[in-house]
Amino acid sequence: MATVKEIVGPGQRDIISIGKDKTVADAVSRMVEDEIGALVVVDGEKPVGMFTERDVLKCWTRKGERHFNEIKIAEVMTTNLIIAETDDDLCYVTTIMIKNRIRHLPVLENNILVAMLSIRDVVKAQVTDLRAENHYLKDYISDKYPG
Repeated sequence: MATVKEIVGPGQRDIISIGKDKTVADAVSRMVEDEIGALVVVDGEKPVGMFTERDVLKCWTRKGERHFNEIKIAEVMTTNLIIAETDDDLCYVTTIMIKNRIRHLPVLENNILVAMLSIRDVVKAQVTDLRAENHYLKDYISDKYPG
């Protein structure tokens, strides 16, 4: 089974994040601009939470008359930060995402944020693995297998 590192590739990718002192309006604008569903919330360089589309909806329903430009991310972000590490295998990551009902995982390597992994990334990698396995099994069954 593939690992997270094989999906995200070597080195650090551009990770779209937002400071914890920014507003919900700033976060929503950033998410719309970059066509993404989640942001890593940082305090300096350190990841401290996540802000997702789900958090926007919760904020909308729970903050009463306050406007998004008055609400700080730190007030409404998800603080129970669940992460993946680059050596984690995809089965483990898939299980974590399903169990916790999340679609985005920050990826850390040596305690440094290196990527954001989405459920789409995980499914795409698993489908690719299954297609390759299917191909080899068909070749084996039809006696085309070179081994």
